[in-house]
Amino acid sequence: MPVYLFAAACAVAVVVIASRLLRRTRGGTDDDAPDGATNGHAGSMLSALFLLAFAIAVVVPWTNADAARSNTNAEAQALVETYWAAGRLDPADATRTRAEVADYATFVRRTEWPLMRDHRRLSTDGWARLDRLRRETMAVPFKDGTESADARTTVLNHLTEVSAARHQRATDARAHPPTGLLIITLLTGLVVIVLPLLAGARPRGWALLPLGLMAALLAVGIYLTVDISHVFSGAIAVHPDAFSSVSAEFTRIGQGG
Repeated sequence: MPVYLFAAACAVAVVVIASRLLRRTRGGTDDDAPDGATNGHAGSMLSALFLLAFAIAVVVPWTNADAARSNTNAEAQALVETYWAAGRLDPADATRTRAEVADYATFVRRTEWPLMRDHRRLSTDGWARLDRLRRETMAVPFKDGTESADARTTVLNHLTEVSAARHQRATDARAHPPTGLLIITLLTGLVVIVLPLLAGARPRGWALLPLGLMAALLAVGIYLTVDISHVFSGAIAVHPDAFSSVSAEFTRIGQGG
């Protein structure tokens, strides 16, 4: 932050120095009109800066949300594949593994999702559940030769996919646009709103209507950038729909569907 403030101070100093030097060397005329060249140039550049910051502040979270939603679907699908593969294990091991996979999916949907939404992190209990399932699967003995070994390897491979997707979900939970970008969006939006007043314009009557409308829409836009900054909360939040649907998949697979 000090570096940004120093850069801003340097830019202001350049403007002051340049205006004084040019006034001495080239002359010129005073410009204090609300629709003068100075205000027109500043207004257009501030509007462009606001639009640039606003576009980035919307596109980045939207892209992050799409990636998080795709990763969530991949994790849920890996759980379904694990549930399928567990059916090839010994009946007792298959029942235990399938039950733990179903419990893990329910835990993520009911307990871990609110934690990601409110605190932007995953639960340590979720990691412990997944690690325990992997250790128990690695401890499954070979009871009928190659078939049992292949089944255990397949289950472990799918659990590895679940773990990789979970690590990515942890990264998604922490992802957010740079704080400085949101600050710039807020500041430029505010300046765009009050710039005509700072330039000396005194709108009256119906002239206040478009100014007020612009201010209202800019406020909504600025709020939107803050509201969608986290992929698991806000207007475009990723919901646990993928984990909700796997319960039906588990039931269908368990019934031989």
